[in-house]
Amino acid sequence: MERRNFLQSAGLATALGFVLNPGMAGVSKLFNETGDPLPFLLPPMAPLDHKGGMDIRVWVRSKATGGVFSSVECAVAPRVMGPPPHAHVELDELMFVLEGTASVLVGTEVVEVPAGGWHFRPRQLKHTFWNASDQPLRFFDMYFNQPFEEFLERIFHELTPENGYLDGSAKLNQERDRMNKQFGLIYTPTAGAERQAIVEKYGLK
Repeated sequence: MERRNFLQSAGLATALGFVLNPGMAGVSKLFNETGDPLPFLLPPMAPLDHKGGMDIRVWVRSKATGGVFSSVECAVAPRVMGPPPHAHVELDELMFVLEGTASVLVGTEVVEVPAGGWHFRPRQLKHTFWNASDQPLRFFDMYFNQPFEEFLERIFHELTPENGYLDGSAKLNQERDRMNKQFGLIYTPTAGAERQAIVEKYGLK
């Protein structure tokens, strides 16, 4: 339990400058002979580009912390909406905003999280986020007890038109449904309409 608490506390340091780059490049060994995680430090990189919409890259992989913690960087272009409102069965999320201001919906409440601010979203609460400003948004999302970085990598970098997953296609929808079940994402029947209402209210793309 002490090691678990330490890893969770140490995970918060990621957003404070202990940056660990994607792919764990240069890390040849993640665990010692007794199976305990080893320390690692990877060099910083240039800020992530939102590419006119939204993109992610992985910093800390769940497998490097024994399944306790992982983290991704997310970049969101101005006036861009995030995912439909949803909940996680088992995943807890902690956001640290690096640049810009994140608008976050939890339940029916919207909060603004400026650069330097944190926002915690426990499991089983409906939520989403967006960038309502005219400036780029960039933040770390930290995930506890689930390798959610694997879900995001597949959504953003594998399920693409270039790989045969066309927007609105049955192939794409079936794979997203499978992944939602695998990672315990819950969308209500009105999630799409709720997302559209946010888009219209805040003038988003």
